[in-house]
Amino acid sequence: MERKRGRAFLVVAISASVLLVLCLCSVGVGSRQVNVDQVVRALSDGAASGIDIDSIRLRVPRTLLGIVIGAALATAGALMQAVTRNPLADPTILGLNSGAACAIVVSMAVFGLTTPSQYVWVGLLGGTLGAAIVWCVGSLGRGGPSPLKLTLAGAVVGSMFSSITTAVLLPRIEMMSTYRFWAVGGLSGARFSTLLPILPIVIAGFVCAVAVLPGLNALSLGDDVAVGLGSSPRRTQLVAWVGAILLCGASTSLAGPIGFVGLVVPHVARILVGADYKRIVAMGCLLGPILLLGADVLGRFLTRPADVEVGIVTAVIGAPVFVGLVRMAAKGKAE
Repeated sequence: MERKRGRAFLVVAISASVLLVLCLCSVGVGSRQVNVDQVVRALSDGAASGIDIDSIRLRVPRTLLGIVIGAALATAGALMQAVTRNPLADPTILGLNSGAACAIVVSMAVFGLTTPSQYVWVGLLGGTLGAAIVWCVGSLGRGGPSPLKLTLAGAVVGSMFSSITTAVLLPRIEMMSTYRFWAVGGLSGARFSTLLPILPIVIAGFVCAVAVLPGLNALSLGDDVAVGLGSSPRRTQLVAWVGAILLCGASTSLAGPIGFVGLVVPHVARILVGADYKRIVAMGCLLGPILLLGADVLGRFLTRPADVEVGIVTAVIGAPVFVGLVRMAAKGKAE
């Protein structure tokens, strides 16, 4: 037991140190390269000024957005994988990404919305609507919302929203430049004015996640066993679903549909700290920001002075990592 605790403490300490280094890199790396002394001065001395200092302060909301969205997507991914008992679950399976994209495209076409501060709430509403439809469809029939029905409902609803999005975009080519900037997923448009109003929604999502953590451990053993342990599978599923909706909806509306974070991070956390969802979620709140900030810094460094949006980099990094995890799992079962 002491050995396991020591290993868990070491993993957390290393992860926290890596995250701190990435935060410093995130505010220091960009079209203008700055050193650590300037970063410390910009963050500690409010009277400091200059081009480099101003550049650093503009990167602070981008860094904070990466931390918030990384932790939110990782937590939401763990919730979805637990509720659906599907190791491939991510925001797409809830209909969140497709619902948010459809709502934003429709708002662009009907109301002429063009800026993130305008359509962030529309994206949140669309993602919530998509997830609600998936839950309702997956709850139909005998037995309520089973993992298989939720997965199938997510695929069908996602395809429906994607078809509507395509139908609206095709005759409106002028909308493509605005839409594709959001659809690729990125942190470059981060502003405190758009981040702060969404924070209460993210906090509410984390509250829901923390509330159902004991129930998720019981749920992973099966509905019958969960009932025998005094847990309510239906209530656990519903609260976890609401938490995932809030976390994914807020993240998607702010930064677009960033893939692989909610899919890969819970698997990595499970390898590092075991199958206890309390530890998985806690570890995910470190690993998610590490992946997202690392991808963002890498995208800025490789193509300086231009940026490669973080959604592209996470896909490039996440795909081979996930293939490796699948192979490791398959090898473990074979042995």
